[in-house]
Amino acid sequence: MTISGFFEGTGMPDAGWWEALWPDPAKVLTDTGIAPGMNVVDLCAGDGWFTWPMCAIAESVLAIDIDVEMLERAKVRFVERGGVDNCTFVTADAYDIAKVVPGPVDHVFMANAFHGVPDKPRLARAVHDALEPGGLFAIVNWHAMAREETPVLGKPRGPATALRMTPEESIASVAPSGLRVHRQLDVSPYHYAAVFERVR
Repeated sequence: MTISGFFEGTGMPDAGWWEALWPDPAKVLTDTGIAPGMNVVDLCAGDGWFTWPMCAIAESVLAIDIDVEMLERAKVRFVERGGVDNCTFVTADAYDIAKVVPGPVDHVFMANAFHGVPDKPRLARAVHDALEPGGLFAIVNWHAMAREETPVLGKPRGPATALRMTPEESIASVAPSGLRVHRQLDVSPYHYAAVFERVR
């Protein structure tokens, strides 16, 4: 089934290797600027692998994904782990983020999806409009390495080589939105994070 608006090369992986690649998702979140007291959006949240630890850090979390089945899987994950009361799940197109957040937020986190966005400047502008002044937008992306060079559990993983972006390409895609580069760092052997700030 093809979902209208679903970004290319961004489906959730089979169980097992995601856990092997991201053994400490909470560290990725704090390294990209998520801190206690923040109101945070997990954009393209998928099945909630980052959403769950996000809820343990932030004041409130809005998990947005266009795939209702993925969000249902995330809800099951939450129930199995005991549930939380500071997360809201919203089925929506990522481009509509500024329309579905209840108010400006402190941080928008987006992992493993930006490479597939057809209109990246448009998405960055929408994120800009959803952020508080001083708010952060973190893009976690696969390095622009050949897929064969990014094995997990013995097999090549991640999006097709042609879809991958360098940090410089991600930064150039976001620049027209008015968001300013805040920092850049590696967050896994195969991933970097580019973190941007809304300055006005």
